[in-house]
Amino acid sequence: MYAQMVTTDAVKSAGEMSPEERAFQERIDRGERIEPKEWMPDAYRKTLIRQIGQHAHSEIVGQLPEGNWITRAPTLERKAILLAKVQDEAGHGLYLYSAAETLGVSRDELLEKLHTGRMKYSSIFNYPTLNWADIGAVGWLVDGAAIMNQVPLQKTSYGPYSRAMVRICKEESFHQRQGYDIMMKMSFGTPEQKAMAQDALNRFWYPSLMMFGPSDKDSVHSAQSMAWKIKINTNDELRQKFVDQTVPQAEYLGLTVPDEHLKWNEEKGGYDYSQPDWDEFFDVLAGNGPCNKERLGARVKAWEDGAWFRDALTAHAEKTARRRAASRVAAE
Repeated sequence: MYAQMVTTDAVKSAGEMSPEERAFQERIDRGERIEPKEWMPDAYRKTLIRQIGQHAHSEIVGQLPEGNWITRAPTLERKAILLAKVQDEAGHGLYLYSAAETLGVSRDELLEKLHTGRMKYSSIFNYPTLNWADIGAVGWLVDGAAIMNQVPLQKTSYGPYSRAMVRICKEESFHQRQGYDIMMKMSFGTPEQKAMAQDALNRFWYPSLMMFGPSDKDSVHSAQSMAWKIKINTNDELRQKFVDQTVPQAEYLGLTVPDEHLKWNEEKGGYDYSQPDWDEFFDVLAGNGPCNKERLGARVKAWEDGAWFRDALTAHAEKTARRRAASRVAAE
């Protein structure tokens, strides 16, 4: 999940709700969409800003692990595909920033919080991409985990967010397929290529499981988001679904999932698997991952380097507005 640690207050009972809150919850329960100009609880608005903002930041920062491989792709075709994928991620961030702006927060505010560490992005993007096989693993595992969460979000209760997810999900499915195609080429290639694919799987498996956030028993603050249908599934539900889908894909590739306790459980109809190292997860979120400083530094530098262009756009807009105002006065 691209919004791993978004917390809310405890769920209110009907007796604790105001009349407006009860009417709002009844709309949610009926499956209605909430639109920007309609009444909503302040906590609902704040939770959405945190979740959509963190999601947007993750899409933008997520360009960085792959962007440096565009010039090093093994073929021109792979270069074009990766370039299109990275461009898609930028577009996803823009859709989501636009959705967040309908809640009354500016894009500049969200980016300022990112750059100062007051808003997070997905922990997965703080791990390095060391070789071309990692680009395949990112597409297969990371985008695969993202799709697992984002498809249900097409039914989330906030209209602009749910509508943005429709196009994002279509594009993410392409991202997942291109990643798996890279892993197929390498797994069915030379022994050295297959070894690279296995190594990439070994390094990205547990960070991918972390993308869904902590275990439900340690994620008690998500209940209100579930009641508001901001969040559709629990962390453990999504993680289980991801494991059940991905293990057969790895077997087809002839790769081994790096979990000695992985085993099919006939009774539950899914795999038993080992939990990630949650101490590592929280350490990475706290800023101590392999690439935290590099990723955030790259985003801050891009913002500062682009200041002249933003200033030029603002000056042009102001000049155009003055010219139009002068034309209206002259016409009168």
